[in-house]
Amino acid sequence: MEVLNNLISLDFRRNRLTGPLPSSLVNCTKLLKTNLTENEFVGQLPPWLGMKFSDLIILSLSSNRFYGELPPEICPLKDLQILDLANNSFFGTIPRCISNLTTMVAGNRLGEADIMYNSLVPLEIVRESAMVTTKGNIYRYDKTLALVISMDMSNNNLSGDIPISFTSLVRLKFCNFSKNHLTGTIPNGIGDMKVLESLDLSENQFSGQIPQSISSLSTLSFLNLSYNNLSVKIPVGTQLQSFNSSSFLGNELCGLPLLANCNSSGQNPGVDIEKDESDKDELDWFYIAMSIEFGLSFWGICSCLLFKRSWRHAYYRFLDSCLESLSVKVQIRGWIRLRRLLFSKVLFYAYFSFNKQ
Repeated sequence: MEVLNNLISLDFRRNRLTGPLPSSLVNCTKLLKTNLTENEFVGQLPPWLGMKFSDLIILSLSSNRFYGELPPEICPLKDLQILDLANNSFFGTIPRCISNLTTMVAGNRLGEADIMYNSLVPLEIVRESAMVTTKGNIYRYDKTLALVISMDMSNNNLSGDIPISFTSLVRLKFCNFSKNHLTGTIPNGIGDMKVLESLDLSENQFSGQIPQSISSLSTLSFLNLSYNNLSVKIPVGTQLQSFNSSSFLGNELCGLPLLANCNSSGQNPGVDIEKDESDKDELDWFYIAMSIEFGLSFWGICSCLLFKRSWRHAYYRFLDSCLESLSVKVQIRGWIRLRRLLFSKVLFYAYFSFNKQ
């Protein structure tokens, strides 16, 4: 690859290539498309990926064995339209500098309407195709590839929240962050992403409410927020109520399209009932465990006394000593009380005799 300085498109998808990314790729500075999907590449993404491939439009590294944190060096890829890092082992947070992906912020520099016919765009890229996972399915884009702006980081180990800067990617059409460990709330500014058609945030740990602004996304045709920790009422809007209830399952949500109605405070009353029942079950199990533990301890001691003579004799000696000690204490207290009674009687008779004289 060291002599392929003019290489524009690199497509090694669906092979059995292994090892880290070859360092010789650093010389392919004119690459516009890199597709290494469905191989067995390993290792971290090299920092030169973003610095040397500044004109890259398509970067597909899904279904490999890449790991490590996402390097901030991918942020200078100003022309990037398709970023596919799904089905790897990346961890850490989503880079805050993600808003530097200029094309996803401002759209194609040549305009979406005529990009496929502009002489400044290499004919090879116009003829390229790409497989993009969106709306829960895999689609092949060829003639309309130049109009696709997509980001897929699903099925990794990413954590932390979605950075506020993400909502500046207002030209993004397809977004998939599902099957990670993302936390925090869904950014309110997501309603500014007016051309968003597909949003999948399922199987994460998002909490709080669904932003009201999502209901204003008229272009949104696919939404999956299932299996998070979202709560309270689903915002009312034409878009959200038109989705299937499966888009909201596995949360503590209420309101249409779910069957669970909301109470006066806009919460799912079934959640409180479930919590009460859970607390009651825990309390019942506590008493059951205590009873079992007491029974086992009691019968364990009885068994030892019954079958082990030395323990039985020691136990009886202990009881004898306790009873003897108790008897002595009782006798001593009895003598003390008797002595006090006799002494008080003596004083009484002495006082009575003295007054009589």
